[in-house]
Amino acid sequence: MSMDKFKKQQVGPATLYLQDALLGMGEMEENSIDLAISDPPYGVATNASWNLINNHGLNGFGGAWKLSSNEWDKITGDKSFAFTLAWLAELKRLVKPTGSIWIHATYHNSGFVNVACQMLGLEIINEIVWYKRNAFPNLSNRRITASHETIYWVHTGGKKRQYKFNSKEVKEAHFPEDNLKVAGKQLRTVWDIPNNKDREEIKYGAHPTQKPLRVSNRLFLISGVKDGNVLVPFLGSGTEAVAAIKYGMNPIGFELNEEYFNVANKRIQDELGKSKQSNLFDAKII
Repeated sequence: MSMDKFKKQQVGPATLYLQDALLGMGEMEENSIDLAISDPPYGVATNASWNLINNHGLNGFGGAWKLSSNEWDKITGDKSFAFTLAWLAELKRLVKPTGSIWIHATYHNSGFVNVACQMLGLEIINEIVWYKRNAFPNLSNRRITASHETIYWVHTGGKKRQYKFNSKEVKEAHFPEDNLKVAGKQLRTVWDIPNNKDREEIKYGAHPTQKPLRVSNRLFLISGVKDGNVLVPFLGSGTEAVAAIKYGMNPIGFELNEEYFNVANKRIQDELGKSKQSNLFDAKII
């Protein structure tokens, strides 16, 4: 990436960089981050193109959908493993012993993530299965429909397990869309969360691997630190940054694609506007 495309944008409590994450993280101070959420390229993109037309007649799958090749996601084999080791090593350096690292993955890269964590001395606290009951069907009809993704909950390792876990809040929580979680019962490692996004989440544009806000909200509920810093090395359309602001954390995000960088900027501004109006309304009630 040429230096003329470098941009730093301050949006309320959010610090956004149009910059390569490895370069940017390399300039950050050690043990300065309370929480990190990483949604890296999976290495899924191919030259194939599969379409789901508007009048497909399949219940629960929404409208038209297209899988296209994205250059940023064309990373495979040894390059993917080396890249995983590189950004994970930076997260280990930056995240405090009391902090957590969340990593999104699929079968394309989850093995690399697991092995890289072991090589770097990062301890996997839990492996989450995010079950997507409304997952898109396999359009080629040559394999079983992929209906889940993996989320790793990791900490920096060491002799003492100091990572923060908001266990009481998590146990008491009830998620209306999750048929597996009962209020007052411990949260399990299988999460039943539909993959669809609200109109508000995509009104400024969508990212091909954009996660629903409800997924990110849950990560903050589990290990969020009020007023702390959260690092998002692969910002995308800004879902994790929006969730951070909703929770009360200060996001730091890196993104290489200027289109998605601008979408994230708009979404964060939108969320800050809602928060301001909410605070004014609350003040009137008090």
